[in-house]
Amino acid sequence: MATTDRIMRRDRGGLMQRRFVLRIAMICVPLLTACASMAQGIARERNALWHVVHNVCVPDQRIFASPVPCTAVDLAAGYAIVRDPDPFAQTHFLLVPTTRISGIEDPVLLSPDASNYWAEAWRARRYVDQRAGRVLGRDELSLAVNSVYGRTQDQLHIHIDCIKPAVKAALRAHARAIGPHWTPFPVLLAGEPYLARRIDSADLSGVNPFRLLAGLPEARAAMGEESLVVTGETGADRRPGFILLAGRTSPDRGSKWGEALQDHRCALAQSPARRVEWPPAS
Repeated sequence: MATTDRIMRRDRGGLMQRRFVLRIAMICVPLLTACASMAQGIARERNALWHVVHNVCVPDQRIFASPVPCTAVDLAAGYAIVRDPDPFAQTHFLLVPTTRISGIEDPVLLSPDASNYWAEAWRARRYVDQRAGRVLGRDELSLAVNSVYGRTQDQLHIHIDCIKPAVKAALRAHARAIGPHWTPFPVLLAGEPYLARRIDSADLSGVNPFRLLAGLPEARAAMGEESLVVTGETGADRRPGFILLAGRTSPDRGSKWGEALQDHRCALAQSPARRVEWPPAS
């Protein structure tokens, strides 16, 4: 009887081991495939980003409490943070929902119970700070969502990175022209016209830029044609806020992409501002 028990325990142990090995294989195989897809160029597979997050990062987080190859996965909030694999885009990160959302045109983003991915993306700017080697100013950081004609992936993703120095300078120079309602920005940004508006808020917890953009009837009627960019600012009264920039495109006009206002090499990080150790002291 004792011999039989030992055999049964050994068989159960072997079964558990085989199941564990199978789980490892189930994760490692798509991991290699997904990373290869990213290395070869995500643009060639419009669902590659979704496959990486859904098939690799989320299972890794659930099984091993590790988000690799993503930077972070928040299962409760429903998003992953992915770093751009381009070695020349060291500060570029993406926030990607862990549920299937095609992009800016997806009606779920305007539903009453929609997750505020912009708020989470703004909190994730700390990853940009980490790669930049210093805490960047509010007006040095930006979030961007491209139009359906300017994106390469059919899964919603918010670009998190530094803003171009020229865009920062233009926003500062024309700060008085930006009010609480959508109005045309007086100069072109990256060669394109944009609408701009200011919101007074220290963070984006109570603000949903998708809904603010959809407040424009022409935008709501064709959200897929819109690019949306958010950058931080500090007003003349020293109150923190944000500037929203919206640009429209169409297939016959060519692609406009809000990401064009960002600087994936982060020239602003090289400014003589005080550099800090990471993480900064609380």
